[in-house]
Amino acid sequence: MIYNKEKNPGWNFDNSYINLPNKLFTKTSPTPVSNPKTIILNKQLAKDIGLNIDFLLSENGLAVLAGNNTPEETITLAQAYAGHQFGHFTMLGDGRAILIGEQITPKGERLDIQLKGSGKTPYSRNGDGRAALGPMLREYIISEALHGLKIPTTRSLAVVKTDEKIIRERYLPGAILTRVASSHIRVGTFQYIANFGTLDELKELADYTIKRHYPNIEYIDNKYLLLIREMAKRQSSLIAKWQLIGFIHGVMNTDNMTISGEAIDFGPCAFMDIYDPDTKFSSIDRNGRYAYGKQPSIGAWNIARFAETLLPLIHDNKEEAIKLANDEIARFYINVNSFWINGMRAKLGIFNEEIEDENLVNELLDLIKNTKTDFTNTFKSLTINKLNVMQIFKTIEFVKWQEKWMARLDRQKESKLESEELMKSNNPSVIPRNHRVEEALEAADNNDFSLMHKLNNILSNPYEYSSEQDEYSLLPKDVQANYMTFCGT
Repeated sequence: MIYNKEKNPGWNFDNSYINLPNKLFTKTSPTPVSNPKTIILNKQLAKDIGLNIDFLLSENGLAVLAGNNTPEETITLAQAYAGHQFGHFTMLGDGRAILIGEQITPKGERLDIQLKGSGKTPYSRNGDGRAALGPMLREYIISEALHGLKIPTTRSLAVVKTDEKIIRERYLPGAILTRVASSHIRVGTFQYIANFGTLDELKELADYTIKRHYPNIEYIDNKYLLLIREMAKRQSSLIAKWQLIGFIHGVMNTDNMTISGEAIDFGPCAFMDIYDPDTKFSSIDRNGRYAYGKQPSIGAWNIARFAETLLPLIHDNKEEAIKLANDEIARFYINVNSFWINGMRAKLGIFNEEIEDENLVNELLDLIKNTKTDFTNTFKSLTINKLNVMQIFKTIEFVKWQEKWMARLDRQKESKLESEELMKSNNPSVIPRNHRVEEALEAADNNDFSLMHKLNNILSNPYEYSSEQDEYSLLPKDVQANYMTFCGT
């Protein structure tokens, strides 16, 4: 079914993915739902990508966001991919998501518009193709919070509640998320075609990916090796940024790593309160494979799996191809550490580089860990020079560290005021505290969306340092309790 054009919806589709080998996707349509209701619409994002807000709020606009109607300018499809889930290779695909089109924005950007929770697809396996309200709102909250934190991420355009009852451990209200991404090409997409396609099909996917995401290397010799390099550099920057704000993705399977370098899929993700590299929250990550401190090494592992798929394109000699690929994986470790230490310098108001900076940072992190102190609030307090509110600042060890820090700042030409401004722009005043997210989702399950809207508003400018944010920076009374998140599928 298609809608009748009205109010100039703003769709500007130019679907290119359908020109790739057919085995990479299946043309399919969303399954209609009953009595949809828009819970939240990202009006600023809608405007930025060229969509008409009035249309999206209309009955016909709601029908598109719910998957009941389809824009006539597009072809809808579900993408095939594979992936290593907790280290084990398996066949996957969009089991509950459908790409409704590639939107060309007013700035000329190409963005995927995808409905998540829109019904069964050929890749659903034994799943119902649906999604519950809580996990879709969680993805909205977290993805938009990451955007506010200046971290590359897929975005959330809308969440629509339906009358569907989703059976998980219990009956849950149904919902559909409209996700916006640079693309949904994953490491797992390459794994799929490398395992089940031909060399020509692999080359076609690689060429398409380069043209779409890395056009600067399109005409350079051995562009497939450079694709690994460029993708790994984006991922090293992304993961370093996660580390700098205490974000734990929770399920860094290869199908959850995009080639574009955006964070994607926010099931069991959470933010760290008390600093500890072994922190994990996911109920399915029993052995801590995706713990906070392991995210850089898992990133390298995933990139190695990506590199494996491209070996036939890198060099005719497999051993030489492996050597070249290994060099790029080694480069990833260098890059992620470089991005991280430079980010840590900024968090401490340091503009230039000294060889002992990493020791200075690690001494502070060890102190935060040993005193079981909150990660975000430590840096916030350092930023605003409010050192009388946390126990860590009363220790002899901190006083000694502070003397080193002050001496370090004195050795740079920039003023203390400039350092403070640098710190303010790199240390968020507020993050999506887990207890705040949970209380908003619990209220939403009871049809109270006010807490969610307020939380989203608070998180939209995390570097503002407003008095209103102070309440949302407080820790829960039971911060040391075993908080656990669930995948939500």
